[in-house]
Amino acid sequence: MSDFLPDVQFVTPAGRDPGRFGKIVLVLLWLGVCVMPMVFAVQDLQLATGRIGTPGTLRVASCEALGEGRYDCKGTFTPDSGGASVPVDASPDSAAGEVMQAQLTPEGDRAVPAGTMGVLAALALPALGFGGLGFLPYVIMYWAGARRGRRAAVIGGFLVTTAGFMGMLVGLVAA
Repeated sequence: MSDFLPDVQFVTPAGRDPGRFGKIVLVLLWLGVCVMPMVFAVQDLQLATGRIGTPGTLRVASCEALGEGRYDCKGTFTPDSGGASVPVDASPDSAAGEVMQAQLTPEGDRAVPAGTMGVLAALALPALGFGGLGFLPYVIMYWAGARRGRRAAVIGGFLVTTAGFMGMLVGLVAA
């Protein structure tokens, strides 16, 4: 590595400004990266709250280790309204023999936990995106040359980022 390092040409020289167009692109990319987890979580939140899908009971039958801490879990879903049980994919966080309230997706191929734990788990990614937005106002103020309010933007950014991290942590524990 030390033999190779002297040949590395650094891309951004010190003090170089990305320019107006570059700043707009960076802010839009930042917004996209932070907002997309919120958009992708809409269906999971609707499932966890019972707005879509079929409510019922999930019985996890087996969990197969795929390596590197990953699991593939299978189970059977029995609708609360009665009817035949259907084989489904269960959450990889499940354990064989576990029984829980769940929602069957409209496609009918997987069941996700319902209730409070399901909602908290579904909020993990949106919380991460929310936390990522914390310091964006400060960066915009810095690039705009605004002096007033930057300290408040840093404090607010710290609070928003901390809240997002804590929400993500709660969601991961619930999952």
